[in-house]
Amino acid sequence: MSHSEKTFRFNVNGRVVEINSEPAQPLLWVIREQLKLKGTRYGCGVSSCGVCTVHVNGQAVRSCVYPISQCQGSDITTIEGLSESANHPVQNAWIEANVPQCGYCQSGQIMQAAALFEGNPTPNDEQIAKSMSRVICRCGTYPRIKKAMQIVVKQLDTAKS
Repeated sequence: MSHSEKTFRFNVNGRVVEINSEPAQPLLWVIREQLKLKGTRYGCGVSSCGVCTVHVNGQAVRSCVYPISQCQGSDITTIEGLSESANHPVQNAWIEANVPQCGYCQSGQIMQAAALFEGNPTPNDEQIAKSMSRVICRCGTYPRIKKAMQIVVKQLDTAKS
């Protein structure tokens, strides 16, 4: 540990971890390199594409620019921790709507969608479009993403009634 590194303690996917790191180190690199969780991807490195989206205390954040110093005591969820058996309603809808093409952005897309549904179980089309526009899909699978999101809305609405 260098003299400028500090120890940070937080929860990742339900497990308490302690990491020695420079305070400015982006969360993405701690997740990928120190914790060896490779589901969260590097995209642009400047918070523009959303591919690196994870949840910090339930909120979608871009891990490529989120410093580890802000993670102290936080609950962090990566795509690996979204559900135990990869059966989160968003993941199931993604499969049903055949969303992935190249798959590169999928973890960021799913984490963004899951955060939206966590805060708003029945978003309208405008809210979905606004939230999901924050994650770029280079393959252009937006119609299938929209279809998957509508599947989740319908399932959550049916479960509510």
